[in-house]
Amino acid sequence: MYRSETTVRVRYGETDQMGYVYYGVYAMYYEVARVESMRQLGLPYKAVEDMGIMMPVLETHSRYLAPGRYDEVLTIVTTIREKPGVRIRFEYEIFNEDKKLIHQGETVLVFVNQRTNRPCRPPEAMENVLAPYFA
Repeated sequence: MYRSETTVRVRYGETDQMGYVYYGVYAMYYEVARVESMRQLGLPYKAVEDMGIMMPVLETHSRYLAPGRYDEVLTIVTTIREKPGVRIRFEYEIFNEDKKLIHQGETVLVFVNQRTNRPCRPPEAMENVLAPYFA
């Protein structure tokens, strides 16, 4: 299992009239956390794309437990529980500044060969950097 942490500060434009994080913004937070998680792993998204692999989102799920608020620093814990195959599942837990769990989410992405536009296995470089977490 691989885990990483990322923080984001809630900007005014990401909130609704009540000062709560607008529900649609959580998908953007997932992306920020996913990109940073891969960077922390040592394999940035750009490197995967440079290998000829795209990673479009296939599914997304969200569970809202409590509101995130304007100007809070949120901590996003990103987890990959299973060794990826053609698909990779990212799970997210978002905590407020009081360390309270306010949101849970999940995305499933698929590896796609840019040349053939067909699903494929993850690049060898990704399998190598993840291998120690799934031994």
